[in-house]
Amino acid sequence: MSDFKQRVTLAITGASGVQYAIRLLQCLVAAEVQVFVMISQAAKVVTATETTLQLPGGSAEQERFFTQLLSAKPNQIKVFSREQWMAPVASGSGAPSTMVVCPCSTGSLSAIATGASNNLIERAADVALKERRQLILVPREAPYSEIHLENMLKLTRMGAVILPASPGFYHQPKCIEDLVDFVVARILSQIGIEQTLMPRWGESLISSSD
Repeated sequence: MSDFKQRVTLAITGASGVQYAIRLLQCLVAAEVQVFVMISQAAKVVTATETTLQLPGGSAEQERFFTQLLSAKPNQIKVFSREQWMAPVASGSGAPSTMVVCPCSTGSLSAIATGASNNLIERAADVALKERRQLILVPREAPYSEIHLENMLKLTRMGAVILPASPGFYHQPKCIEDLVDFVVARILSQIGIEQTLMPRWGESLISSSD
C-alpha cells in the first residue's frame, strides 16, 4: 500500500515558464503526493536558460536531484525518460488519475491532440484521455495561432482542461513568485489539493463579514 495520499503525473515540456513546474512539484511534495515526472529535452534547455538549476543528464540522477532539492521522501519523486515504455504512466492499469503538463509547449499540445505518442509524455497524455482521467495542460504562448486554438478546443472536447499560465493581479502581487503562485494555486485547486498560496476569490470578503 502506498505511503502517499495520491499520485500525480507531471510532464515538463519546452515552453517558457519552467518556474511553474518547479513550484508545482514543490507543492505536491509538501502535500505528500507521489509525483511521476517526465522532462523533455527542450524543457532541459529552457530550465538552463530561465533558472540557475543545473539538471543532470539521466533520469536516475534527476530523481536524486529533485529529491534532495525539495527534501522529498524516498520514492516520492520518480523520474522517467522519454522512451521508458515500461513506466506506469504508459498504461491505463498503472497511470495516476491525474496528469499535468506544465508548462505545455504548443508542439506538445499538437502531439497530444493528434494522439502522436512518439515519446512517454505524449503516450501518458494519450492514456489519460483514453481512460477518461484528469488531464491538465498549462500552455504559455502569446499570441495563439488558429492551430493552437483548434488544438485547445479539440482537447477540451475530449475532456482535458486547458489552464493557460495567465496570472491574475487581484491578489496584488509583490514579486514574480506571487505571479507563479497564482497559476500553481489554480492547478492545485483543479487537482483537488488544498493550497495556501493565495486566497480564493471572495474569501477576504467572507472573513471580514464574520
